Amino acid sequence: MGLRSNTLLLVFSCWFLVSCKIETKKYSDSQVFRYNEHANIATLDPAFAKDLRTIWVTNQLFNGLVKLDEKLEVQPDIATSWTISEDGKTYTFNLREDVTFHKHILFGKDSTRTVVASDFEYSFNRLQDPAVISPGKWVLEFVEEFKALNNSTFVVQLKQPFPPFLSLMSMKYCSVLPKEAVDYFGDNFRSNPIGTGPFQFKLWIENTKLVFRKNHYYFEKDENGVKLPYLEAVSVTFLPDKQSEFLQFIQGNLDFMSSIDASYKDDLLTSEGNLQERHANKIDMISGPYLNTEYLGIYLDAEETEVSSVKIRKALNYGFDRVKMIRYLRNGIGTPAVNGFIPKGLPSFTNMQGYTYQPEKAKELVQSYIKETGNLNPSITISTNSQYLDLCEYIQREVQKTGLEVHIHVMPPSTLRQTKVQGKLSIFRGSWVADYPDAENYLFIFHSKNFSPNGPNYVHYSSKEYDNLYEKAIKITDAKKRRLLYNQMDSLVMESAAVIPLYYDEVVRFTQKNISGLGINPINHLDLTRVKKDEAI
Repeated sequence: MGLRSNTLLLVFSCWFLVSCKIETKKYSDSQVFRYNEHANIATLDPAFAKDLRTIWVTNQLFNGLVKLDEKLEVQPDIATSWTISEDGKTYTFNLREDVTFHKHILFGKDSTRTVVASDFEYSFNRLQDPAVISPGKWVLEFVEEFKALNNSTFVVQLKQPFPPFLSLMSMKYCSVLPKEAVDYFGDNFRSNPIGTGPFQFKLWIENTKLVFRKNHYYFEKDENGVKLPYLEAVSVTFLPDKQSEFLQFIQGNLDFMSSIDASYKDDLLTSEGNLQERHANKIDMISGPYLNTEYLGIYLDAEETEVSSVKIRKALNYGFDRVKMIRYLRNGIGTPAVNGFIPKGLPSFTNMQGYTYQPEKAKELVQSYIKETGNLNPSITISTNSQYLDLCEYIQREVQKTGLEVHIHVMPPSTLRQTKVQGKLSIFRGSWVADYPDAENYLFIFHSKNFSPNGPNYVHYSSKEYDNLYEKAIKITDAKKRRLLYNQMDSLVMESAAVIPLYYDEVVRFTQKNISGLGINPINHLDLTRVKKDEAI
């Protein structure tokens, strides 16, 4: 280690000790928000925030130009306002001038500095940098160029109109970063994050514990002028066992839990999806739509003749009772998917007619297929992982009553993903969670240009009519007109029966009685900025 590195390390050590002495205040456990993650978090760099657990933690540390509220409407974040050109291709963002990065010796004498437009220019360039290999690079796919006009004005020019663009800008990939920190830490920025968010990084023992402390210089205030956040700290543990997490929560050692597992769902919830009486006076539960469609996908280019028949595909859709499945296997959590592929919770969701339980119609379709093909013993195979085995076994029992033999192939999640992408599965269990709250996020996957393995069209659905509607829709800035085309596209996919929607998921959150202000949203993002924790009740 050179003299310069030793000197800088010594300065860092001294700064850290002084910083701790200055900023450390006595606070009780009542000011710490505690929750658990089942899997380890691989990074705290927002450029790699591709999964929910990473989005949750980076959301506490970083800000972007805009953010989404609980109704999924775009709201100002670091950008106070913006204008969109008449042709829908130029976005001009006006930035706040009171946002500073988390305190750190890298910023010199003042230990911080104000965020300016060139910081966004740098952050977007980094997102696109091939050397960074960010999984979020795609969010700038429609961007022609971007530049800082001055310290408080940032302009983005699109290649063509793309109405969901503002929603894309709310993703954590688009967070603002300080060049000084990324240059200094390099790859280790993943474990030394410096952002602008309501909390700042304090400690990370991988696979064990993650701690954030309150950012006392955060720019947001509540409606009464009180500086946010209210909490003093956030503590995340990494217990891999969901039963252990549940016990920790019930014992009051965790403030928040956001999962339902088969090991404890009957202990916690009734079959109608309500809290069991013995828990109702101890914890609170809130639920709402989650932008996630759980489904069975049918690979239309499969060699099996059964799945290439629209009669068999429709028989599968008609052949089981989604309402009963949700009630008894999901304890009422979720909405039976009897409409289209677009889930409940999006403005584009409609009560369009999809597939309901019609067993006699399913039998007629199977018999018609047998008569038409001479295949007296038609059979299919559903591939799934163990987590969804109970749902697939239920579908197996019900569909076999139609005269169609059903086999189930259980495989590890990683194998299921890989073979699905490679087109080796005729029917597979899948889910599609929205990256951004626009129905385009659910419909682009059926465009013929997105065939797997190079895109997410795992079913190889292809329709010129559909492609033309899609190309037209993404250029229309009028939301109502765009939704009409979205609904037509959704109807085309349902008519083909290329997918079998199972249910539209729900966000379910459990908190201790002394937690308030947590809220809920259809993309299940965690925002702790306005959360309060009172003395234990």
